[in-house]
Amino acid sequence: MTIMKHPLLLTLILTFFAVSAQPGHAEFDALLKKYVDEEGWVDYAGLKESKGELQAYIDMLEVDAPSDSWNDAQRKAYWLNAYNAYTLKLIIENYPLKSITDLEQPWDQQVAAINDQRYTLNDIEHKILREEFDDPRIHAGINCASISCPRLAREAFTAENVDSLLSDLMKEFVNDPERNQIAEKKIGISYIFQWFQEDFTANGDVIRYLNQYSDVKISPKARVDYIEYNWNLNGD
Repeated sequence: MTIMKHPLLLTLILTFFAVSAQPGHAEFDALLKKYVDEEGWVDYAGLKESKGELQAYIDMLEVDAPSDSWNDAQRKAYWLNAYNAYTLKLIIENYPLKSITDLEQPWDQQVAAINDQRYTLNDIEHKILREEFDDPRIHAGINCASISCPRLAREAFTAENVDSLLSDLMKEFVNDPERNQIAEKKIGISYIFQWFQEDFTANGDVIRYLNQYSDVKISPKARVDYIEYNWNLNGD
């Protein structure tokens, strides 16, 4: 029997090798559970002590980069984790510091080397996550190491959880009174909804988007204000 004469068997074998080539995210998941609390507060001092474990995960990301055989969920999970892992690495390499904005052009430093190509955090966010996936929820999934950012999740993204976890994080972010203040006739919201307005208004205005997740029904005529962004570090 030759495999080529049995296309179903060949497909199963190719699928197995494609799946097995994807990096696991268990190592990153363990680090997040150990050094991030329920509020998204990061123990940067502790994480710095475990920088070798974080670097080992990053090394794996750089070796097992997305290929054409990966589906959207697999690629989205990979790049969300990559953004957060490289951000954590950038902070602990310069820790202690008060704010990521104390660094020189933090989002334009070439922090990643994947598939023999250098990437900045801006490259990952704007040229990959935003451009390729057209999913506003990514703004709740990536973390800029600052207090006003959406909470850093205590679990890694996977192909299996990426959709539900992004929805949960966006719902939590919208209804978090520290980051968004929602009432029926007046809302004070994160500047994220202004900076990336085109992402949130593709199918209507920002109020329509917020009402998909808000526990309070917002009037279409509600007054919209923006809350000052706190760039202080989201950790000790």
